[in-house]
Amino acid sequence: MPPASTDANNAIQKLYEVCRASLSEKGPLSPPDYSLDNVRAALDMVTPSDVGLEREAGAVRAWRSPRAALGRKRIFHSSPAIRYRHIYECASFSIGMFCMPASSIIPLHNHPGMTVLGKVLYGAAHVRSYRWIESAGSSINLSKARPAKVVRDGEMSAPCGAMVLRPEEGGDVHALRAITPCAVLHILTPPYSSQDGRHCSYFRRRPRSHPSGVLLNRTGGSEFVWLEEYQPRHNFIIRRDLYTGPALKL
Repeated sequence: MPPASTDANNAIQKLYEVCRASLSEKGPLSPPDYSLDNVRAALDMVTPSDVGLEREAGAVRAWRSPRAALGRKRIFHSSPAIRYRHIYECASFSIGMFCMPASSIIPLHNHPGMTVLGKVLYGAAHVRSYRWIESAGSSINLSKARPAKVVRDGEMSAPCGAMVLRPEEGGDVHALRAITPCAVLHILTPPYSSQDGRHCSYFRRRPRSHPSGVLLNRTGGSEFVWLEEYQPRHNFIIRRDLYTGPALKL
């Protein structure tokens, strides 16, 4: 594989430097909108070749071509497992990538008190996110089913801009389904920390047979569902994979 170009080094290095200047252990620095705009602008500049994924991106562009079938087998893992490539983490933020085989799913999960920025680098994914229906300042008991409202339900296809999920605006409970093989570069601020009460929980909708499984807002037509915490099936696997992009200059 040829060495990464200078532009590639600048793109991921620039993202890291902007994150260092804009994010803190409590999330975006004040004013938060300005800080997040800076990070999102830097994230929007990152392409697959900037993080060592140019071959995978090229294979996905020809995904539906019969002639590309052999090449796809050589480039993509035969395992159905989702792969995570860690790039950087500190007390203020983390940067990493999920490489997802076609049809793979990251179930509904949360990012408590965290801001999430994500960008599909190649391929296409369906994103569905919810916000809890709670009064301001109330606590959420994850051991019980809770009502939630859909705030995003649609496809993201590369090339596209970055998505931002902020806890105060909802959407911090979301799921991803790979329509084609895809890679999602994401930034969490602050990152997960069990010590600080920021750990990942998974959720599912209550069965529709349950009388409170789905509620409809007849005035606005919005869909409300009841979500309950659960443990994903044993075949849900995320494996660590080697990051092959340019190293950061810390």
